[in-house]
Amino acid sequence: MQEQLIAWRRDLHKHPELGFEERRTSGLVAEHLKGLGYQVHTGIGKTGVIGILEGARPGPTVMLRFDMDALPIQEQNQVAYASQTPGVMHACGHDGHVTIGLGVATLLQRHREELAGTVKLLFQPAEEGMGGAETMIEEGALEDYGPRPAASFGLHLWSPLPLGQAGLATGPVFAAADRWSLTVKGKGGHGAMPHQTADPVVAAAQIVTALQTIVSRNVDPQETAVLTVGTVHGGTAFNIIPGEVTLTGTIRTFDVQVRDTILNRLGMLCRGAADGMGVDVELQVDVVAPAVVNDAPGTHLMRQVARQVLGTENVLVDYRTIVSEDMAFFLQEAPGAFMLLGSANAERELDYPHHHPRFDIDEAVLPLGVAILAETATRFLSQAARDIL
Repeated sequence: MQEQLIAWRRDLHKHPELGFEERRTSGLVAEHLKGLGYQVHTGIGKTGVIGILEGARPGPTVMLRFDMDALPIQEQNQVAYASQTPGVMHACGHDGHVTIGLGVATLLQRHREELAGTVKLLFQPAEEGMGGAETMIEEGALEDYGPRPAASFGLHLWSPLPLGQAGLATGPVFAAADRWSLTVKGKGGHGAMPHQTADPVVAAAQIVTALQTIVSRNVDPQETAVLTVGTVHGGTAFNIIPGEVTLTGTIRTFDVQVRDTILNRLGMLCRGAADGMGVDVELQVDVVAPAVVNDAPGTHLMRQVARQVLGTENVLVDYRTIVSEDMAFFLQEAPGAFMLLGSANAERELDYPHHHPRFDIDEAVLPLGVAILAETATRFLSQAARDIL
């Protein structure tokens, strides 16, 4: 299938679409699934697509999830399949995910007579911090379109790992992500007469410095956490003290108690600095995604399959990343597993990180992803059907 997989992936890469705008992508997915004889549902979560394949024998339902959205990045790769959409690029591998989904759909349809149960393929919009998974769930993706899945599985192409390796773990594998925004409100005035102002710039600077102590001094060193200040905005001219400054950032955690500690200290330090500097603060925290948590049976199954496809020595145990993924919402509803599948080939200079304008994948990873997910789904259905009987 590799030639067809590469053709699909390059077409998708040339035509990237941002979250909730994946109309061309979802149209191609729906057309392919219909051509294979799947029951197809479109427009779920605006641009999401669900394909249902009933096996020849009765059994439970397993769901495989594939995200479709690109990023607002101007591609710098000089390749024939570079993005043709200015300012938009598949810089995280989602074009590969959709391609793997199309390949899995094709392969499972060929083996429909061997399936004991139902496969639900879910193509999700807007994974990049835009709430695509939640939107699909709210619009009935799990309950109203085909049977409710007993388990869900997926994978993410991953440039930190070389081609031919994979990593996963039982428990949290992707971190929970929170987005925070802080507005520091003071009293503006002339830059030469600061005594007549309540300077939000100085207060914001103290807050940025103070926040660096939360992970280093309030979180158990054996735990993992990140608190980042991503933007600082304030002021209009060199000689004007502004009336307000806005900070935004992100928090990443694996453990709920660690998250609570960070949020509590974040609020305390911001309020303390505000009181000391005579300014006001408004803090808002929004959940982007909870941690992606793999359950033990799903992890064991997916690890067995990956070892069969890649070799035991190439499947890393207890492999985690601090980035986030909204696959977390599906795993909360239908426990299973999510894997990181290596897609880098340093010899071909494909080692740029995710979200970089020169990010690319080694396309030899595509049939590996198809094999792992198709076999995971098939084996889950077979085992679950035996358990039922």
